[in-house]
Amino acid sequence: MPSETLPEYTARCYCGASELTIQGPPETVAYCHCSDCRRWTGAPVAAFAAFSEGDLIAQMPRAYSPKGNVRRWACETCGSPLGAAFDYLPDQIYVPLGIIDQADTLAPVLHSHHAERLSWLHIADDLPRSDGTARADLKASST
Repeated sequence: MPSETLPEYTARCYCGASELTIQGPPETVAYCHCSDCRRWTGAPVAAFAAFSEGDLIAQMPRAYSPKGNVRRWACETCGSPLGAAFDYLPDQIYVPLGIIDQADTLAPVLHSHHAERLSWLHIADDLPRSDGTARADLKASST
């Protein structure tokens, strides 16, 4: 019986100087309504796919850590967000859906930091909503 081929995802920044190739499916896909992610992405709500660090970490430029428990990567040419890693979610890198070429196939499964959402933003879905980090749900969905 032939072995199953893992899906491949590609991502790129706005200017194209930074490209990522990711082997295997995401461990989870989620919305984040926290003010940090909104500021970082420039969007009223962020959406990310969590992938195993694996070989993805080697493709990232130098990380910066604006807060002690978060590492973030951005394109060194245009500044587009490329990924974020959180100490409380080890071995995962959260890649913004907006830079993933196959984003249409990656629907979020939950909302985190829903209590911080913008008051006028109402996403009509039946997904679970966590008022905080959703770290237990994010870890559970990755197994």
